[in-house]
Formats: sequence, C-alpha cells, structure tokens
Amino acid sequence: MTGCFARSLAGHDKTEIYIIVGEEPGYVYLSDGKLKKVENPKKKKLKHIQPVKRADALIAEKLETQKELHNEDIKRAIKEYISNMKEDNKCQNQM
Repeated sequence: MTGCFARSLAGHDKTEIYIIVGEEPGYVYLSDGKLKKVENPKKKKLKHIQPVKRADALIAEKLETQKELHNEDIKRAIKEYISNMKEDNKCQNQM
C-alpha cells in the first residue's frame, strides 16, 4: 500500500487525504506534506483509514527506490488527486 492515497475515517482529521509513506503490522504512516510531514508522519491504525486503489507514480517510484521524498511532492500529488476527483464528480453530475 505504500505510495497509495488514503482517506482518514476516524479522529480529528476525518475525511482528510494522505499518502501512505510507510507500513508496519496493523498500522500505516501517513503524510500530507503540510501538517504531517515526511519526516514525522502520522501513525494510524489500518481500520481507521480507507485506502484508495490509486497511487502517484512519482511518489511510488521514490518510495520503492528509497530516493529522498519531499513534502512538496506529496502536496502536489494530493492537490492533483483532489482536483481530479472534483472533475470526475462534475462529469457524473452532468449525466
């Protein structure tokens, strides 16, 4: 799941979009590039997130090859994901 988008289902950050930057049994580490930076990701239980079966290619590649991941990369990916979701919703509403 590392590199995929995830939506928070519980807590004060409910409905926020993150990128999974790490995993361990029963938990994931999430970053949004703003409040929860790559250097200090949020640890959250798997049952409290909804993974999205979509990943940003650049981020997935950097995590896989262990290249340095920047907060700007994560912010850009989340911004693109949210704008694509809004466009998809506009198209569905027009049908």
